[in-house]
Amino acid sequence: MDRKQHWDTVYTSKAETEVSWFQDNPATSLALIEQAAIGLDAAVVDIGGGASRLVDALLARQYRSISVLDIAVDALAKSKARLGAQAADVTWIVADITRWQPPQQYALWHDRAVFHFLTDPADRLAYRTALLAGTAAGNRIIIASFALDGPERCSGLPVMRYAPETLQAELGTPFVLTDSRHEEHRTPGGGVQRFQYSCFIRT
Repeated sequence: MDRKQHWDTVYTSKAETEVSWFQDNPATSLALIEQAAIGLDAAVVDIGGGASRLVDALLARQYRSISVLDIAVDALAKSKARLGAQAADVTWIVADITRWQPPQQYALWHDRAVFHFLTDPADRLAYRTALLAGTAAGNRIIIASFALDGPERCSGLPVMRYAPETLQAELGTPFVLTDSRHEEHRTPGGGVQRFQYSCFIRT
């Protein structure tokens, strides 16, 4: 099963509130986005946003240039259905991040849980290529991943685990680490997953 088939199967077989990464309130992401102080008209992209509730919260805060990218069509369909008429205010992108060519540059690039699934160095390089194409000097990047003491697998797949410093090393120049947070995410099943959130500015 390839990457797209895997995620299509996940989202067709489970409700959005049943997947382990579900957050009713993406508080850490929102706090870091607000800390970035990018302005309500600035372009924001949520990588792997799928059925996440982050887009709802950004719309509620009156951000006006939001894009959501996901490899799974059904994940995006769940968000569109949930948002109703507001879905028309969002740019929806069906793409594999390792093959995506960004059509513009984004003031803020947010990724809560895509990068840590890229266990192949070639895929991480392709992600970095997209990140370079989709950002410019002064733009902000927030990438969350499982922390060093987080799970070794998720959704049946192996993952990479990072500290802010090792994620910085993976991204390299011109991305400079500016802040980091740790989060203990409680899954819908009652388990705990330890995440780290790293914030970067492109120089």
